Amino acid sequence: MDPPPQPPTSYPSSYTKFNSALNAGLLNPMSPPPLPLDKTRSSPTLFDMMANEQDYHPRTAAAIHSIPAPPQQAHPLQPARSMDRQVLLQDRVAELIGSCSPGNQFNDADSSDVRLTLTSKDGLSVTLCVHRHILVAHSRFFAAKLSDRWSKQQRTLPHIVEISDCDDVEVYVETLRLMYCKDLRRRLMREDVSKVLGILKVSAAIVFDAGVLSCLEYLEAAPWAEDDDEKVAALLTQLHLENSGAGEVLKRVSLELAPSAVAEEVEVGSGCNGGGNSGGGEEVLVRLLQVVLEGKDEKARREMKGLVSKMLRENSTSRGGAIGGDLRKESLYSACNGCLRLLHEQFEMAAGGDQSEVAQIARQADNLHWMLDILVERQIAEDFLRTWAMQIELAELHGKVPAIHRYEVSRVTARLFVGVGKGQILVSKEVRCQLLSTWLEPFYEDFGWMRRACKGLDRHLIEDGLANTILTLPLATQQEILLAWFNRFLNSGEDCPNIQRGFEVWWRRAFWKRNGEPDQPPRLRITAICENS
Repeated sequence: MDPPPQPPTSYPSSYTKFNSALNAGLLNPMSPPPLPLDKTRSSPTLFDMMANEQDYHPRTAAAIHSIPAPPQQAHPLQPARSMDRQVLLQDRVAELIGSCSPGNQFNDADSSDVRLTLTSKDGLSVTLCVHRHILVAHSRFFAAKLSDRWSKQQRTLPHIVEISDCDDVEVYVETLRLMYCKDLRRRLMREDVSKVLGILKVSAAIVFDAGVLSCLEYLEAAPWAEDDDEKVAALLTQLHLENSGAGEVLKRVSLELAPSAVAEEVEVGSGCNGGGNSGGGEEVLVRLLQVVLEGKDEKARREMKGLVSKMLRENSTSRGGAIGGDLRKESLYSACNGCLRLLHEQFEMAAGGDQSEVAQIARQADNLHWMLDILVERQIAEDFLRTWAMQIELAELHGKVPAIHRYEVSRVTARLFVGVGKGQILVSKEVRCQLLSTWLEPFYEDFGWMRRACKGLDRHLIEDGLANTILTLPLATQQEILLAWFNRFLNSGEDCPNIQRGFEVWWRRAFWKRNGEPDQPPRLRITAICENS
């Protein structure tokens, strides 16, 4: 038979921190006073002893006493239900005790000197045979209550001790059993996170330092489900275990809850900086954004763009776009400007006959399209539109590059048309005119390639966006653009966007309603125009 484990040589001096937690699940300060003592007991309860003890803390700080079970209700099923639950509890406790290794003295009636009764808030109870020297060696709470002085005052063995109002009797039994284990961490490996959190709460309440440290080590190293994050953070924050290593655990779930945490950067690309947490969440998001923009594998880029977009969307919603937890407008536009600069350089190279980097044109255009989606979703895309509308030199280079390499650029223009047409981007009339003046012709030239090569392209969405963008301009400008489209459409057919709806709206605005004519079926009017042409 293995001897019981020896008491640790020293304990952390944080007893006063845990003093306020002694009643957490162990005692109920509002419990009624105990009934008269049972005269048949061989020795007084711990409450009886403490009533006459003047050298310890007041009973309101920590008093273990016996309380009667709640009175049974008159409902005929209540006794049967209580008995069933009591039987289940006894079975679970028996299973716990049965799983102890041979030679373990936990609940050994022959060698024990304390009979400990644990009672839950709903009246369920279980009695254990434990050893005073083991309780005192591992728990500073029991060391204060079951002192040598108290032990000498007891007349007979075993001593009777009762703990009432336990949150979960089974967890208390698990915690007491850990005091009899030599390797606490190995024992905890068999439990799940919820059970370990329960053991941690009891260990903190009874100042079982080895149990607290072992639970924290488990939580720091073991994987959790995402649903456990909030439970772990809430309990550790409640227990105030900063000096016991709780901060290391909290670093896994929140930078705010662990303010001293140092953000560890993952080595990507050229290396890592090993910097601190100065940039917070924004620094991490900027890094992720840049890695996606520079990625080489197209399939992986598509997957990670979706992931980063989702993260940005969730972060913006949960934090309200707060600095430090979300990307600032300046950070997003800095990334956009970098992509635009590279796109311009690659257009110049391709227009000059250097085709070595021509494939990068589509990559940078795709990056700009993705960044534009993010800006539109955050309602901060106006500056992007202004910048794109002024890219006159880039638009001139557009015609010097083969359509197979350049058509992705027109997807950016199409996204701006959709944004303006749906009211997602609001800019001045001059900027809208400049956008059409700079990019409408290149867009027309690429539309056929876009329609055939871009998978999932919503042609009708783009056509409606272009039509609505044109209809936001003065009637004279609408007429100039739409008459030019009319001629192009008749000669290009499917390779030209069909904005007939916008054409009809302009015609009614310009002629029918101005002349006071009644509305007529639009299709008949358009047919007449086509016949006259």
